[in-house]
Amino acid sequence: YNRKQLLHFDSDMGHFVGDTSYGEKVARYWNSNPDIMENRRTAVDWFCRQCYEIVSPFSMERRVPPSVSISLVPSTAQTCPDCLLCSVMDFYPAHIQVRWFQGQQELSGHMMATDVVATGNWTYQLRVLLKTLPQRGLT
Repeated sequence: YNRKQLLHFDSDMGHFVGDTSYGEKVARYWNSNPDIMENRRTAVDWFCRQCYEIVSPFSMERRVPPSVSISLVPSTAQTCPDCLLCSVMDFYPAHIQVRWFQGQQELSGHMMATDVVATGNWTYQLRVLLKTLPQRGLT
């Protein structure tokens, strides 16, 4: 609902699992209904297992490298330093790590990041902001 997974059927466990508090309520209700459970358990055999070989290369083995851009975001207040914005776009799977370096030294402080966001086309995006004082000649 609104691109958020509320619950899922865990075929290894054989029942629904809630991913949100509302999803947990729905999962308890569906898990207590023998007709729903029988239908879902048999669907695993007649649908999921047969489609797995077809879907697996796209869903499980798929890799899409990110496109990365870095831009300067000028400060809005005189006391706040400028920021560098790293936009990491159109990657899959969702797990990604973004690190900032100045020369060979990793910069660990003064970073803010958005959550990894699903774009709706089977890819993800992320933005990471680094508060810094950019200086000419630094890499």
